[in-house]
Amino acid sequence: MRQLLLLILLVFVGRWLMKTIRAAEAARASGANGAGSAGGPRTDRRGPFGARPAQTAPSLAEPVVRCAACGVHAPKSESLFAEGLYFCCADHARRHAARAAR
Repeated sequence: MRQLLLLILLVFVGRWLMKTIRAAEAARASGANGAGSAGGPRTDRRGPFGARPAQTAPSLAEPVVRCAACGVHAPKSESLFAEGLYFCCADHARRHAARAAR
């Protein structure tokens, strides 16, 4: 029984040791890419659970408008406003103006 417990303990220690060695090799390999040495200070500034802290607040979504000609939704800043309607491109605005002039 004692030998079985010793064998189980050795398996767990061996797996932990291999995991630690692989992590050290991965850190050394990523450090060779110019991020600093593996033994140096950490430069990625991760939080307590490996998550990176939020650097900036998320920006608010830009309003989206529907093209009067084709129905495609485009950001309001990129769309054209003509005759009280929004269009996704100048061609659609011209077609609408030509159709309205008939």
